[in-house]
Amino acid sequence: MKEEITRVLTMIQEGKIDADKGSELIQALQEKEETGNKSFEKTTSYLDKTLKIRVVSADNDNVTVNLPIKLVKVVLMAGHSIAASIPQSEKYVKDIDINLIIEAIENELDGQIVDIKSANGDSVAVFIE
Repeated sequence: MKEEITRVLTMIQEGKIDADKGSELIQALQEKEETGNKSFEKTTSYLDKTLKIRVVSADNDNVTVNLPIKLVKVVLMAGHSIAASIPQSEKYVKDIDINLIIEAIENELDGQIVDIKSANGDSVAVFIE
């Protein structure tokens, strides 16, 4: 950004723009940098979060998974495919919309994003915190 401000000051010095226009340009550059830093901070802190999956079955076949958001996309796609092909777990994952979960992650959603309760007492919860 220092180079860009220097260019604006040079343009003022050479008479290519007046001081008011130069001031506006410098202010816009500073706002752009501040916005960029806030966006980076938000993304960085979001990437430090964890996706948590809780499966509680009536038969006490419980599952707890904690994954860093950084790994979630790859693990979700692979894990869902694997779980869907195993007869014992197929009934637990068939109703989970993986694309919805990935969309939620890409939009940086927090909190519970999936809550499934079956008639026989099984439940699946997915949340980000």
